[in-house]
Amino acid sequence: MTDKPSVLFVCVHNAGRSQMAATYLTHLAGDRVDVRSAGSAPADHINPAVVAAMAEEGIDLSAETPKVLTADAVRASDVVITMGCGDACPIFPGKRYLDWILDDPAGHGIDAVRPIRDEIRTRVQTLITELTDPATRRPPQA
Repeated sequence: MTDKPSVLFVCVHNAGRSQMAATYLTHLAGDRVDVRSAGSAPADHINPAVVAAMAEEGIDLSAETPKVLTADAVRASDVVITMGCGDACPIFPGKRYLDWILDDPAGHGIDAVRPIRDEIRTRVQTLITELTDPATRRPPQA
């Protein structure tokens, strides 16, 4: 891991969970962490309920677009966090891989998205501590 860690969030459509996680990490960590998100089968647009739920937090996702997962994005990241994308994510030695088991917000309204959003925020806050606090910073796993 470099002095500035890099994190890639991956879910199937890159329209909900990975977008919320990437946006929270960018919002809460600022320039201390490089952040990417991608999907194994990207949707055409961000889930509107996800956009609305994040807007309640003062975060605007309306201009974001789903991106396709590439081997280069994985290679460029120190930590790869998957969220329901199964084996679609390429595995490279020296990366730290985490699988966050979270409900998929696809097809659900804002009431169902809020608890997912809140869980993601909590996990991102923990991740920031792990990545930026020298006492808890964990090296990548082979």
